[in-house]
Amino acid sequence: MKARILLASALAALWMATPVHALDGETLDIGPADAADVLTIDASTNTQVFLGILQDFQALYPGMRVVYTELPTQTLYEDARARRTAPDLIVSSSMDLQTKLVNDGYAQPHVSPETAALPEWARWRNEVFSIGGEAMTIVYNTRAMTARDAPRSRQQLLAMLRDPARPLQGRIGTYDVAHSGIGYMAATQDARRDSMAGALWAAMGNSAAVVDEYSDGLLDRIERGELTLGYNVLESYAQRRIAAGAPLAIVRPDDYTLVVSRVGLIPRDARRPELARRFLDYVLSARGQETMQRESRMLTVRTDLDAQALTGAMRPVALGTGLLVYLDDLKRQSFLQAWRGALCHRDCRPADAGR
Repeated sequence: MKARILLASALAALWMATPVHALDGETLDIGPADAADVLTIDASTNTQVFLGILQDFQALYPGMRVVYTELPTQTLYEDARARRTAPDLIVSSSMDLQTKLVNDGYAQPHVSPETAALPEWARWRNEVFSIGGEAMTIVYNTRAMTARDAPRSRQQLLAMLRDPARPLQGRIGTYDVAHSGIGYMAATQDARRDSMAGALWAAMGNSAAVVDEYSDGLLDRIERGELTLGYNVLESYAQRRIAAGAPLAIVRPDDYTLVVSRVGLIPRDARRPELARRFLDYVLSARGQETMQRESRMLTVRTDLDAQALTGAMRPVALGTGLLVYLDDLKRQSFLQAWRGALCHRDCRPADAGR
């Protein structure tokens, strides 16, 4: 089903001269089949979310072919370490795993005017770069909850979960942080920033929360009305559904809204690193950032292009060694034990396989 939807939306939007093919629902192949220059990108971003960016880039370089494969964040990380594949560029929402690859010598540097224009938090060692921001939000079904009743902060969400009337019993979902790279990172960032994180997890556990490895899995359930609300859901994924008519609404928590990044790096073994550098410079340029905002609904990371970017309650996560703390095996095991003990002490419900 995903492949058919993706192919239909792609064909409706494409230029006649730029063929696009969705392969097995996981790969986009854009551009001339006989192109001498082939850029390969392995990424965790949903193909539908990234399609417009790839189209615009290929329009700038019509003789180039772009092969984009969607993979889970953990697979991207493990493949890079095992050197099982050799993509020219890896783009992942797991900032910590990307930072770990750089720290351990699996990336190569890139310096250009576009990378130099990034704020300090959005680049590290000139080897890993934030290309677009993703707000972690509360998403709710507008048929099950009104805007007036929707929680605007974590404290309000906690109060709703503790309400004796149990309005969210069995009807709240969040990431399965044991199996999701971005979910784990968001949860650890919550723990670092918010002393009430453990209480919130425990309240979700008491409410028989559903956990899912993917934002799309949670959003499917919220859209169908199986869940009323999702916590720490990627904003851009919800926005695309809302634009298509889904009965969803988004809340950026006003205590703080965590902003993670889609981050790119050029693997040490990339076959065509010069093409990866060309793509990075494009997506970080004014044109690329505008296209990303319009087509993928991500947030710009270039504060010089948008003075209002990432202001107010927005809290971007910085690239760097601070992200490595919770990747230590002992710390990870300890954190997951605490998370399971809080959120799953009454057996939080893993989502089924239908995504």
